[in-house]
Amino acid sequence: MESNLCSSARIVNQTLNRTHNQITRPLKSQRHSMAVLSQMLKLPPIKALSLFNLATQSGFQYTPQSISIILHHLLSFRKLSQAQSLVLKLLSSRISSTSFTVPSLLSHLTTQNHFSSCSLFYESIINAYVQHQSVEKALFYFHEMVNKGLAPTANTFNNVLNFLVKMRNSDKVWSFFDEMKERVVLDKYSFGILVKGCSDIGDLDRAFEALGCMEKMDLKPNVVIYTSLIDGCCKSGEIEKAKELFCEMGELGLAANQYTYTVLINGFFKKGLKKDGFELYEKMKTDGALPDLYTYNTLIHEFCNGGRILRAFELFDEMHERGVACNVVTYNTLIGGLCQHMRALDAEELVDQMKGRGLSPNLITFNTLIDGYCKAGRVDKAMSLLNQMKSSGLRPSLITYNILISGFSKVGNLSRVMDLVRELEERGFSPSKVTYTILIDAFARSNDMDKAIEMLSGMKKAGLVADVCTYGVLIHGWCSEGNMMEAFKLFRSMSEVDLEPNHVIYNTMINGYCREGNSYKALMMLKQMFEKGIVPNEASYNMTIQVLCNDGKWKEAENLCNDMIKCGVQPLVAIDMIHEAKVKDS
Repeated sequence: MESNLCSSARIVNQTLNRTHNQITRPLKSQRHSMAVLSQMLKLPPIKALSLFNLATQSGFQYTPQSISIILHHLLSFRKLSQAQSLVLKLLSSRISSTSFTVPSLLSHLTTQNHFSSCSLFYESIINAYVQHQSVEKALFYFHEMVNKGLAPTANTFNNVLNFLVKMRNSDKVWSFFDEMKERVVLDKYSFGILVKGCSDIGDLDRAFEALGCMEKMDLKPNVVIYTSLIDGCCKSGEIEKAKELFCEMGELGLAANQYTYTVLINGFFKKGLKKDGFELYEKMKTDGALPDLYTYNTLIHEFCNGGRILRAFELFDEMHERGVACNVVTYNTLIGGLCQHMRALDAEELVDQMKGRGLSPNLITFNTLIDGYCKAGRVDKAMSLLNQMKSSGLRPSLITYNILISGFSKVGNLSRVMDLVRELEERGFSPSKVTYTILIDAFARSNDMDKAIEMLSGMKKAGLVADVCTYGVLIHGWCSEGNMMEAFKLFRSMSEVDLEPNHVIYNTMINGYCREGNSYKALMMLKQMFEKGIVPNEASYNMTIQVLCNDGKWKEAENLCNDMIKCGVQPLVAIDMIHEAKVKDS
């Protein structure tokens, strides 16, 4: 037995060496080329393909006939991935072939009695076109294959379906699936791809329709499919439906995994259902589904957003204890949490720790840290970080510049603000709506309303539409100058562009009217807020009550005090104010 194996190996090696020598000699004729090809076919398919590639590098000119022969050799041994790789090289023009076309290869394959390989060859072509990112060609040959009565495997169907899903075109995905579901073999993976694809783009109706089709075919949905549906429902805000699906899984005996729990926990948090999210996290651990990186990142993000930075770091430490490797997202979340608490220095130390663990800070890391220093008034440090970012090979984004422009505007350094605007334009960025709003605010804060209005005009010329924030900073500017006439003009003009003033703008207007001692207009603004269901802040109530007391309007002041109680705003300061004013007046 052993001597037979050694003898076979010697024959293969002799053929290999002989063919290698023929390839490396100059190719003088077509007869010589066919001789080389003939020698290749005596070899095992992988060895033959290796020599085929060597011949390509040596300038061997292949015909559709010779390529179809080597493809048939590969497919005879069911070397589908190698055949696909060869077709891909042809599609990418990495193999020199005279008048190559896919139809010519198919023609040679059938005329040379290789029809038995035809089905596999079609699959190689379809999968190669998928890899080549040529969707129309992949679909064309898939339809041609089916129309010829050849049956694609579920794997090939799934590859095409997955390719269509990645294009995020639900109509095309559904059309292909609907047309082929009765003509090809489908498996759970087919439905998994379809359900996930539809769920990811928010097409829940089709996702559930796919689930229905699956059940009609007596295919039982698995954890992955349920998780995709739960994720889709959470992303679409259908949290009750997500909860129903989660319960349904348990009834079917499907054990939720870490990812299932995490998508639902994340869905609860995004809906503001913090209690439900944390309770599900405890259930997750009780049920033996250990938190993974995604779970920890979700919880750390929620703790940081809720100001519970210590709890976030406890989870961070727990990750290390359990051997769960954190990623850049974990660090960026914690850095953001520290910066929110004006702890930019601690955040920078965390960046150093991050580097020490082999993770490179990305654009979000730098932007978060720069923003932290800007909010702390340390614009010098923010600029130093900008330079570090550039030297590390990262290109500042428009967001980076907006953060810096806002930082310098808040410290009143308008010359540096304009330098940064010029720099962002030199780097090929156009100022955004956010940029213009920051600039308008900067000039309004420096009592240069003419320049602020000029910026608004520039914004409109750039084709950008002012939003509530833009109007808010302009109204604040006019109120700060005591020009309530201009402030009210802007306030009134918002309705002309279908914008509704928010609570910030109303409170700003009330503040302005109170400062000029106009209790009537302040009260009018408060009434408008009530009518629109907007709750004034405590400062607006107190300032209006103070002005009413100054005017001797006790009844209106007391009525407003009662309104505060109804709205859940503490009236203690207001009560004292009314009492003191009455005593003084008496």
